[in-house]
This record gives sequence, C-alpha cells and structure tokens, in this order.
Amino acid sequence: MQLTHHTDFSLRVLVFLAVQKQDALVTISDIANDFNIAKNHLTKVVHKLSKCGYVNTVRGKNGGLCLAKAPAELNVGDIVKTMEANIEVVNCNKPVCPLSNACELKGILNEAQSAFFATLEKYTLADIVQQPDKILNLLDSG
Repeated sequence: MQLTHHTDFSLRVLVFLAVQKQDALVTISDIANDFNIAKNHLTKVVHKLSKCGYVNTVRGKNGGLCLAKAPAELNVGDIVKTMEANIEVVNCNKPVCPLSNACELKGILNEAQSAFFATLEKYTLADIVQQPDKILNLLDSG
C-alpha cells in the first residue's frame, strides 16, 4: 500500500511538531521550508490535522501550531486511517471484474492491509521521535 502525499506530509508535520520545545508554536512556513513542501499544500494538510484534533492552531501575529496531545497519545495507525481518503485496496466493481464471484484476490489483499494497519497500530508518534536531537539537527542541516 502506498500512502498519499497528504498522509505522508501529515506524518512529517506531526514529527516536526513532536520534536519542538514544549508549548513552542511553529508556522506552516517553518515546516514547508524544512521539508521543501509547497506552503499551500501544507496548509490543507494542517487544516485537516487541526480538524481531526491532532494539532492546535493559534491565529495572529504570534500564532502558529503545536501538537494537541502528547506524542505517546497519537497512534500511527489511527493517524494514517484518518488522513487517507480511501483505504480500499481494490474495487472489484469499478470497472466490474468478471472474476469477482470466484476470485480470492480481494480477500487476500484485505488480509494484507489488516496486517499493515495492525503493525502501524503498535506504534505512537513517540516511537517515531525517539531521537529528537538528531531529527532537529537533520532539519537544521537541510
């Protein structure tokens, strides 16, 4: 399964926020510059992250964004499921597949996807950012 850019960028935003000093607000421009992502696209990503309760946003001159919860409370599997628009692996009805009544492929792919999500659900954002200083150094050197 390949994640969409939207989900990939969502995870990058959350990692970026997780390694910041507690209560520090960062801007979309900060993140866009460090990851070389278009600010307009990142704005859409942050909007959805905010709507879903993963980040808090503060408007105004000294505004920015920060994590809404501790990294240990943000499950990677839940984040991916929330951010992916469509997690269906295969659609046998579009176009209609003449083999769908006898083929086991969809079941096999669904089993594989379940294993994929079961693995992601074992981890939190805290597991991803176990080396915050190293992550920050890599961001600063980019």
